[in-house]
Amino acid sequence: MIANARMYAIDATTAAAWRALLEWVRKRAGVALDVVDYPAPEPLPALWDRPDLGCAFMCGYPYATRSPRPTLLAAPVPSLAAYGGKAVYWTDMVVATTAPISNLHEAFGRRIAWTTEDSQSGWHAPRLLLAPHAKRQGATLFADSVGPLVTPRNVALAIAEGRVDLGPLDSYAHDLLTLHEPALAGRLRVIARTPATSIPPLVGAPGMNPLDAARVRDALLAVGDAEELAAARQSLLLAGFAAVAPSNYDKLVADARHADALGYPRIA
Repeated sequence: MIANARMYAIDATTAAAWRALLEWVRKRAGVALDVVDYPAPEPLPALWDRPDLGCAFMCGYPYATRSPRPTLLAAPVPSLAAYGGKAVYWTDMVVATTAPISNLHEAFGRRIAWTTEDSQSGWHAPRLLLAPHAKRQGATLFADSVGPLVTPRNVALAIAEGRVDLGPLDSYAHDLLTLHEPALAGRLRVIARTPATSIPPLVGAPGMNPLDAARVRDALLAVGDAEELAAARQSLLLAGFAAVAPSNYDKLVADARHADALGYPRIA
């Protein structure tokens, strides 16, 4: 089976830390896992569809809408205090620090970026946040909608370089960017946040052997207490992993349907 942490490997340093962590999980679990590279812009759905998927991050919305659902393993618990020790995250709506924009209303009529249409943080969460505004205005909110930009880092770059005016950043990815690329993150400013929802989990293929899944899950749940992973956890702003229920992600589907019902099927 294969393992991969592409979703939160924002640079070479975090990629190396995730590899070290997943190699530790492989050894601890005693399960044959090959930690593979899968860099952007390779499509994540193709990775998630692999029958040999043994441990990889998957966005919560695609997880909740797939049938059969992938095997749910565990979800990361970010270490920063804002997360309250829970396996949650949100979307930061960001602009350039130099932009004359202090709230969402001042961003309307400008250019917005997005990652992919199957992304919770880069599409569905901001869509729900924006839907009531679009319903009140009865028109499109933005002059242009730019995407797919695929990764949060690409959204950050597009804003910093002035190619767009506003964009959504996965809060955990944003925190990692702030730690490891402060020059880029320092050019961004948060003007709004979505409510917190369950963070993208690590999953295996739907047909993953249940005994292998249990071993990998137990190893992930032990990451937070492993002294030898202290440096990796610090680099990844990671407290550890938590067990999560499939039902935790059902809310994401309900939220997307609510945005549809408000008449805002697309970011526009």
